[in-house]
Amino acid sequence: MPPRTGRATALLAALLLAASPSGRAGALTVELRHAGQPVAEAVLTLAPLDRPAEVRAVDAVMDQVGSEFTPRVLVVPKGSRVSFPNSDLIRHQVYSFSPAKRFELPLYTGTPPDPVVFDRAGVVVLGCNIHDWMRGTIVVVDTPHHALSDAAGRAVLAAPPGRYRLAIWHERLDPAAPAVALDVVLPATEALRLELALAPPPPPRGSERLRALQERFRGTPRE
Repeated sequence: MPPRTGRATALLAALLLAASPSGRAGALTVELRHAGQPVAEAVLTLAPLDRPAEVRAVDAVMDQVGSEFTPRVLVVPKGSRVSFPNSDLIRHQVYSFSPAKRFELPLYTGTPPDPVVFDRAGVVVLGCNIHDWMRGTIVVVDTPHHALSDAAGRAVLAAPPGRYRLAIWHERLDPAAPAVALDVVLPATEALRLELALAPPPPPRGSERLRALQERFRGTPRE
């Protein structure tokens, strides 16, 4: 995820620095909240400020289970290869029109033979041409130090001691507002608690009628 300019205070309602009993040198613990509730599925990155970022590509998987992308948010380093197996008994057609990666996998079941290479940092939003409620996101980052917040809004980023730019992405952050980003020093900065300003969640996608029809054919053998 490319660094973005702006002061973190523009989107942070509160910022508390505290010593973490479980913290250790080279690790940063971050807790994310919105209106007092934990923020899950946020992507956090540490970009080195005093050395180049050495990024290594990985092989990753984004499955399709129950007509939903699994995981719903996937973080991969730039250059990574992502496979898109379809574990459902119905066919899906995965696509993205995002500038960071435009691609389409024609209607299929099983696993396509070739993974998709994500060679440009950025946010890639996925959809299915057949099931319009399906939505997934792949965040391609250009640093090896990244994490995804869990259900408790907590993330731990491991990195060697040094100076870093901490950046945060979440699908409900306002893209027109200044980015949530601030400089941190490891191991001096041991824990952060951030209050994020998020937009309301989007309305449910798709119709109950379409979902009901899909359930009727869920047991149909693969073609």
